[in-house]
Amino acid sequence: VLITGGGTGLGKKMAEVYSSMGANVTIASRKEEVLKKACDDIFKISRNEVHYKVLNLKNHDSVTKLVNEIDTIPDIVVNNAAGNFICRSEDLSYNGWNSILDIVLKGTIDMTLQMGKKMIDNKQPGVFVNISTTYANTGSGFVLPSAIAKAGCDNMTKSLAAEWGKYGIRLLSVAPGPIYTEGAFTRLDPTGDFQKKIIKKLPMGRLGEQEELANFLVYLISQNCNWLTGQIINF
Repeated sequence: VLITGGGTGLGKKMAEVYSSMGANVTIASRKEEVLKKACDDIFKISRNEVHYKVLNLKNHDSVTKLVNEIDTIPDIVVNNAAGNFICRSEDLSYNGWNSILDIVLKGTIDMTLQMGKKMIDNKQPGVFVNISTTYANTGSGFVLPSAIAKAGCDNMTKSLAAEWGKYGIRLLSVAPGPIYTEGAFTRLDPTGDFQKKIIKKLPMGRLGEQEELANFLVYLISQNCNWLTGQIINF
């Protein structure tokens, strides 16, 4: 299992769950010190060694280096790395919106196409799961670059599923509702007002748990769900 953005938040929890089930897990993101700490933290729980690769998704050469150097072609790739911030669209700078598109859209496409080509060349089936967002389908104010980028990734899921099914490669997108992670909520809900309001609207009356998302992915990606592809699933 290869998980991008696996050093913190949802990606780290996914890595922990997979490692605890005995999977050979590699996490990849920009900051080596964060990756090392995540590997240590997960090992204490799973007693299973987790590997890491330093990766800058905005850099094509960095993606190519990871794909070429990874020891084993992964059976599962979770495109989890993302970037986002709250901003009025009229105040967005070129660097601001372009940075989000570079990470979320172009980085996900780059990783998927390069790793997918490697699977195809080696006649190895696999599964790609993109962590999306519910507003990729609806649009949303104040997160314009993220909404555009995630919508593009959802379209990639459907498009490549149509092409790559014949190679035994499945593609899925999972769009989680609000699940607390320190990084995302610090940027997107600094006052805590969103949490209070959304809890009143959610059918279950609470935020989602990180482990619930990880467990859902385990099922979707497993052979128990081997006929499902090309779907965007709101969780």
